[in-house]
Amino acid sequence: MIERIDTATRMSKIVKHNGTVYLCGQVGAGDTVADQTRDCLGRIEALLAKAGSSPKHILQAIVWVADMADFDEMNAVWDAWVPEGEAPARACGEAKLARPDLKVEIIITAAVAE
Repeated sequence: MIERIDTATRMSKIVKHNGTVYLCGQVGAGDTVADQTRDCLGRIEALLAKAGSSPKHILQAIVWVADMADFDEMNAVWDAWVPEGEAPARACGEAKLARPDLKVEIIITAAVAE
């Protein structure tokens, strides 16, 4: 069974299927990549909780930064947020994001907490 949560015309914020949670790409508010990453991760935590999961259940993260010069700043926030010993598989690349003010977008796949 597929469960879609917070569904609109274009996308669902959360899709659950066979014990796996898929989140739509998340961005954050703020002037710096650190601020946007922190806000983005807070949004991810809230969506994971709504889906019955948590950061320690993340299977994969795909991180897009608008400029790889911000890689270290984004990673400092990410590294402090990821539960110790629970780092997911992760990819990070540079991409032009949907709006020029956006510096980071994160896409998450997680397991439902048991």
